[in-house]
Amino acid sequence: MIRFLLDMGIAQSTGEFLRLQGHDVVHLSEQGLERLPDDQIVTKALGEERTIVTHDLDFGRIVALSGHTVPSIVTLRLSDMTPARVNSALETVLRETASSLNKGALVTVTDHGIRVRPLPVNID
Repeated sequence: MIRFLLDMGIAQSTGEFLRLQGHDVVHLSEQGLERLPDDQIVTKALGEERTIVTHDLDFGRIVALSGHTVPSIVTLRLSDMTPARVNSALETVLRETASSLNKGALVTVTDHGIRVRPLPVNID
């Protein structure tokens, strides 16, 4: 089981999909946090030990620059961001990268595949 925090660009139905898979999921809109700044979302995910699911590239940058090993970030960069496509992609991500997410990783999902960068990111 992974604890997820879904960013505003991710459909609430994706949260339901992940819950049906046995995961603990919070969507920012469910808590009235639609306007929470990105750095505060990262802080929230860190405090609650949640993996952020987003399409916003800023989260990966914030975590990489922090030097921390958590929170993990799943960044979806798909040409088709319909819930069905996102859910399918997340199913693959969970099958292939769950252990990396639990340890701390930046996971980027594109139409061409999945890239995993363990945290902390070496930015020398």
